[in-house]
Amino acid sequence: MTVLSMKNLGVAVAEQQILHGVDLEVASGEVHAVMGPNGAGKSTLSNAIMGKAGYQITSGSLELDGQDLSTLPTWARAQAGLFLAMQYPTEVPGVSVRETLELALAERSSQEIDVQSRLLEEAEKIGLANELLERALNVDMSGGEKKRNETAQLAVLDPQIAVLDELDSGLDIDALRACAERIEGMTEQGLGVLCITHYHRLLDYLPADHVHILVGGRIVESGGPELAVELEAEGYSRFIESDDESEGVSVAIGGRSQQTSSSISEADDPFADPLA
Repeated sequence: MTVLSMKNLGVAVAEQQILHGVDLEVASGEVHAVMGPNGAGKSTLSNAIMGKAGYQITSGSLELDGQDLSTLPTWARAQAGLFLAMQYPTEVPGVSVRETLELALAERSSQEIDVQSRLLEEAEKIGLANELLERALNVDMSGGEKKRNETAQLAVLDPQIAVLDELDSGLDIDALRACAERIEGMTEQGLGVLCITHYHRLLDYLPADHVHILVGGRIVESGGPELAVELEAEGYSRFIESDDESEGVSVAIGGRSQQTSSSISEADDPFADPLA
């Protein structure tokens, strides 16, 4: 069994502390959903896991099966078994998805894999047009095509743990169902998933075993799927209380209130996605 483990994880961006002591473990076959309001630090969490430049781990540990990831470059984390499906997939002119995967698999293993056949198989499963497989990676693709493309890459690369940063962003209902159900199928083969999302609708097709609420850079509550249903109905009012006489935000943690700075927002994190 593979385990991605975060203990007391603190992360800063541009000298601004964004995450404050996050504790989270994702094991093979599990789906963990992280939900929270804009500016809570969700995309910071995903980028820190993959080692994006500019994200500094200031406390705690980040490990995959006991291996310290904090000093590894992004490519080494990918080779170790991590995959990040980005909220806004990067366009790479001049290189096709097939060529990208062939190079990635060649670096990771000496085993020969018929990437073209695997891609065609996965494209059919998720409704991705075959001609897009030879197009430059994500270039001139719609939002839905890019997300289907990322899902096909995930299936071919077959990592141990996948981090999904707003997979549902930009998807219509058919594309959402196709991508989420394919990933759900991968969890049955042992894939562990850390799913960052705003909406319960993704979890209709990719059911979560555990749901975590991230507010002000802290996980303020964890529970089962019913927690996501509650959020859909009531929002985050139970976890966030505005104080008109203070510039901070009062965050309920374990029945107590803890003051956090309202300056922790997208404006202070130049690398954050605007909808995170």
